[in-house]
Amino acid sequence: MRFKNREEAAAQLADGLAVYRGQHPLVLGVPRGAVPMARIIAEALGGDLDVVLVRKLRAPGQPEFAIGAVDEAGTVLKGEYFETASDEYLREEVRTQREILRKRRELYTRAQKAVDPADRVVIIVDDGIATGSSMLSAIRALRAQQPRRIVVAIGVAPATSLARMRAEADDVVCLHAPVDFYAVGQFFEDFSEVTDEMVVEALARPRKPLLPQTA
Repeated sequence: MRFKNREEAAAQLADGLAVYRGQHPLVLGVPRGAVPMARIIAEALGGDLDVVLVRKLRAPGQPEFAIGAVDEAGTVLKGEYFETASDEYLREEVRTQREILRKRRELYTRAQKAVDPADRVVIIVDDGIATGSSMLSAIRALRAQQPRRIVVAIGVAPATSLARMRAEADDVVCLHAPVDFYAVGQFFEDFSEVTDEMVVEALARPRKPLLPQTA
């Protein structure tokens, strides 16, 4: 299974999340790639849009491989291979990723103030996950803010990572869980980069009114 682009995956996820239509969910995109997807889903469900800011901690010499994740508060989630990196490397990597989070929050808040997730149905959107460290970090950071329900919505993920998500989220919607998984991009014909400017535009765009469902 391959998606034409993120927009197609977002439309399919919106269909899979139809049970939350009319519950005014808070839809959170994982920057940067998933924020335009979250915009589509928020409009389809009649929800609010925001971002959830987490960053993966990169393995030494393998920047695409996550050994953990960090949230805005500096809470570190240790992945399976976290201990393979030196303490010095980890301190610097956490510092680097927290600085990126700080700059992104400052930039994105200019377009929209952060939305309080307390007592809300919260849907976290990502185009895909590999190890799942960043998504788990997002779930735990949000859980501390007392949402009514946490839903994970992703285009593609390996079965092992999905099991970790289901253990911590209240609901998980995933469109594709392939046996052979190497990278998220292999399941999208168009996996173009999403820029900060595109994220700001998605956040700043006024929400369209929820259209009535047709029979």
